[in-house]
Amino acid sequence: MLTAGVDLAAEPKGTALAVVEWSSSRAVVVDLQLGLTDEPIVNLASQVDKLGIDCALGWPEQFVNFMVQQADGNFSQHDFDGGMTWRRSLAYRETDRHVREVTGRWPLSVSTDRLGLTAMRCAGLLSRLSEAGVPLNRVGTERIAEVYPGASLRLWGFHTSGYRTSEDIRKGLICELKAEVAWFNPGDFEDLMVSSCDAFDAVIAAFAARAVTRGQALTPREDQLSRARTEGWICLPQGTLNSLID
Repeated sequence: MLTAGVDLAAEPKGTALAVVEWSSSRAVVVDLQLGLTDEPIVNLASQVDKLGIDCALGWPEQFVNFMVQQADGNFSQHDFDGGMTWRRSLAYRETDRHVREVTGRWPLSVSTDRLGLTAMRCAGLLSRLSEAGVPLNRVGTERIAEVYPGASLRLWGFHTSGYRTSEDIRKGLICELKAEVAWFNPGDFEDLMVSSCDAFDAVIAAFAARAVTRGQALTPREDQLSRARTEGWICLPQGTLNSLID
């Protein structure tokens, strides 16, 4: 089995793609690239069992409705509260509230943080994937899944404070990973995982994608499913890291 992970950025610089090959006893990083345009991601998607993308796949439903209403210019026709509670309902998706409930931390808001530029690129990527015949939806049950590498690591029991900005912390995390699970083999790419936080996250995204393929990710409740289908759903892993291998 092959899974892939993409740490997506607004531009090719900062975008990383990892491919992990899984067997009954090993998980080997067989490819890890930086500076990716959409084309190689689209080409790879048909060759893997699951592609985990670290980026919001959609926007909050209430935010989209607000933008449509706001655009008509008739302020008196709409009830725009303007208060913090109302603003938060526009800033966060149902899946973001779920992540907060599970992890105690808010993800970045796709409608109010800089993540929005990356999500615009992701919308184009999803369009290209669909045109290429890759089966997809926003819930993660087809080829593509939305993942969150930092939260995945925390749920697997690792401390992640500062890992995006510190090579020393990433090096320590890799040592912890190899000590925790003897089956993990970074191959020829350990130095790249240390030097690049984007490369590191791409590998963890491929791990999270593996959890989804094994039915070891949290799925939307019935009352969350409708919004998850339009807004996207972050597939948080369940179980231990060791449960990813047979």
